[in-house]
Parts: sequence; C-alpha cells; structure tokens
Amino acid sequence: MEFLIVVMVLAALAAGVFIGMILRRKLSESKLANASAAAGQLAAEAKKEADSIIKEATIQAKDLVLQAKTGWEAEARELRKEIQIQEHRLQQKEENLERKADAQDARVAELDKKDHQLKSLDGQLSKRDIETAQIIAEQREKLEIISGMSAEQAKQQLIEAMQGEARHDAAKSLKQIEDDAREIADKKAKMIMAVAIQRYAGDYVAEKTVSVVPLPNDEMKGRIIGREGRNIRAIEAATGIDLIIDDTPEAVVISGFNPVRREVARISLERLIADGRIHPARIEELVEKAQSEVDETIREAGEQATFDVGVHGIHPEIIKLLGMLKYRTSYGQNQLQHSIEVAFLCGMMAAELGVDVKQAKRVGLLHDIGKAVSHEMEGSHAVNGGELARKYGESPEIVHAISAHHEDEKPNSILAILAQAADALSGARPGARRETLETYVKRLRELEGIGTSFDGVTGCFAIQAGREIRVMVASDQISDVRSHALAKEIARKIEAEMTYPGQIRVNVIRETRAVEYAK
Repeated sequence: MEFLIVVMVLAALAAGVFIGMILRRKLSESKLANASAAAGQLAAEAKKEADSIIKEATIQAKDLVLQAKTGWEAEARELRKEIQIQEHRLQQKEENLERKADAQDARVAELDKKDHQLKSLDGQLSKRDIETAQIIAEQREKLEIISGMSAEQAKQQLIEAMQGEARHDAAKSLKQIEDDAREIADKKAKMIMAVAIQRYAGDYVAEKTVSVVPLPNDEMKGRIIGREGRNIRAIEAATGIDLIIDDTPEAVVISGFNPVRREVARISLERLIADGRIHPARIEELVEKAQSEVDETIREAGEQATFDVGVHGIHPEIIKLLGMLKYRTSYGQNQLQHSIEVAFLCGMMAAELGVDVKQAKRVGLLHDIGKAVSHEMEGSHAVNGGELARKYGESPEIVHAISAHHEDEKPNSILAILAQAADALSGARPGARRETLETYVKRLRELEGIGTSFDGVTGCFAIQAGREIRVMVASDQISDVRSHALAKEIARKIEAEMTYPGQIRVNVIRETRAVEYAK
C-alpha cells in the first residue's frame, strides 16, 4: 500500500514536470513572437526615420547649391561691372592718347616750320659773316698802311705793354692780399670756431662715476662683511676693487682705479643688497652677470656713438674702447660725450675749411680712446690712442692726428690741428669741466628760482647750460617798458647772489595771444 502511494506520488511529480516543461516552452515561443514583432516595428520606424533624414539632407543640399549659385551669380555680376569700368577707363585713356598724338603731330609740324625758318636765317647770317670778314680785312689793310706796322707787330707791342702793366698790378694786388690776410687771419679763425660752436647744439650733462652705494640699514654692513670677512673678500676678489666700510651711516664706499670694474662692483653690490642672499657663491654669480651686462652696455654705447656721429667701418675693439669711455670722466666731464662733441666740432670746422668732413669726424671721435686703457699702458693717452688706432687698421693720417692732439707729436696735418682746436673748445668752454652734476643742477635751480621770485613771472627756464634764462611774464601784469626794467633787475640779482663762469643772458618774453573759434 505504501509502495503504491509512492508510485502514485512519483507519477504525479513526473506529470507535473512534463506539464511545466510544456508550459515553459509555450511561454518561450510567445516571448519570441513578441520580440520578433517588436524588432519588425523598430526596423520599420528606423527605415521611416532614415527616409526622413535623407529627404531633409536632400533639401539642405539643394538649398546650399542654390545659395552657392546665387553667390556666384552676384560675384559674376560684380566682376562684369568691374570689367566694364576698366573698359571704360581704357577707352578714355585711348581717347586721351589719340588727342595727345594729334597735339604732338601739330607740334612736330610747327617745329618743322620753325626749323625751315631758322635754316633760312642761318643762311642770311653766314652771308653777313662773309661780308663782315671782308670789311674787317679791308679796315685792317688800311690801318697797317696808316700805322706803318703789320698786324702781328701791333699785336706783339700791345701784348708786351699789357704784360708789364699786369705784372705791376699783380705785384700790388699780391702785397695787398698778403696784408689783408695777416689782418683777417686771426679774425677768420675765430669766426670758424664760433660757427662750429654755434652749429653744435648737443645737450651735455656731466656723468659722475658712482663710488658710494647706499644701504637700507647699518645691519647690512655686517652681512656684506660676512663671517670672518669671507663675503667682502669674495667681492674684492671677484671684482678687483676695494670696499671701504667705515662709520659712514648707511653707505659703503667703492674704491678702484678701473672705472669699468668699479661699475661692475656697484651693480653687483646693489643687487646683492636687494636680493639679501650674500654668500661667496651668490657673489660670484652676480658679479659674472653684472660683468656681462656692463660689457654689453659698453658695446652698445660705442656703436651708438659711431651711429650718432656718422662714422662707419671702425674695428670692433675700437668700438669697445669708445664704449668704455662712458665710465670715464675728466674733471667731471664724461669722456664719451666729450668725444662725440669733439667729433661734431671737427666736422663743422672741416666743412668751413673745405676739408674731408668724414675724416675730421673720425679723428674727433677717436682722439681720446687712449684714456680707456691709460691705467694699463705707460705713456700719454694721446700716444697710446695713436698706437691703438694703428693696431686696429686706422689710416696713418688718423693715427698721427690722434697722437698729436696734445702735441706729444708735432702736428703736421690739418686734421691734427682740427683735433687740437675741437678738443680745447669742448674741454675748456665754461661749464664743461670742474663742475659736478649736483652743483650744475643746483646752479640751474638757483637761476630759475631768482627768475620766478619777481611778481608777474609765469615761468622761468635755464637753457644753454645756464648761460641764458628765459623769463615768461604775464602780458596783463607786465608792460613792454616794465619788461626791460625787469630784465635789469633779474640780472642785478643774479650778480649779487650767484657765482658763475662767464656771463648769463636774461631774456624776458612778453606776448599777447588772442584766440577765438569760428563755429
């Protein structure tokens, strides 16, 4: 009984499993059918959308083609219009050329007519010349008969008389010329120098080599010295100059004979102070950078000087020597500016004398290159400059003029004399030397202060290196008569309160301006 129950249960289970498999299969077939239907629907929709996109793309393509065609037609119309304008212009030019050709033909015909008339006149003149020659021959025969001498004898006698008279007149003229030359030689020389000075109007301010470096505080002195003096020894070894650190508050003095090295030391020390990192490795790095910058500045200064003066073809080493003069002063006068000034003065005086201006400028620019190495070579800077010029390929005339501009050699050329004169004019003129920049600026400020201290003065300007002041006055406060009195009062106050070389011109300017606008 139990066995039958087990068998019936197993049979029921097998039937259930079979029925479940049949139901699952039918369900799978149903899902597959639904998926196929959905796929077909999606494919239909995709095809429909693709057709729509194709139609839209076709329409857009047609629009683009239409737009391109419209643009091309507009461009073609513009081109045709421009071609028509060019054809019209060419037609006008052809008409003008035809008119000119007709006028030229008429002119040629007129010239042919005049040429025929001239030939006719030339024939008449030739006939008259023959008649005149016959008359002169007849008169000459009559004169020979009357005087009893032939034409050659009379000519010789006349020539001898004229030669004697000419010799006498020439001797008198020669003596007069020599006397006049002696009288005006000095005056003429001064006039040439004055013209040269007048024509040279270069601005000049004396540059001073800085030997004192300011410090932000006195504690920086200890940092510059360093532990056991290692920093200051590194600076002195790298730059070749001496640092003087004393009781002077917030300042370090740079002492060195070479102005270029002193400039390198100044730049390096200022950058070390600004950077704050002061140690031997940093010192060597900044000194090397400062040296490169100073070398570049020297080269640029030399090239700029040759460009300003208009002298070319100078050896690069001489250009470098010229640039080194930027850091060299003589009695407060910057030597590079002095050389440029001498070059211009030489050129102007050479132009007045009819001498080669370019050669004169070259001598003036190079005359002091020996000062760039005067601490390295024995002898005067003039002789050293001549040797350097010879070494770097300058002509013998230039070399001699450089060597002789201080009469270390006897000058035997006009270039040497011009260099002497221009050097003296540039260095010895009032205000050029023996006056530092501070005193120069102070003197100009004092001049302007005196000018503005009077009532009615609207402005005062010191010009010509303090040789002249221009005082602008208000026209409604100062009359013309008062202007003359004001100029005298300013001059008297300058004489009483200031010390200055030469004389100072006081120029009081009063003007009235009426301004109106047309609307």
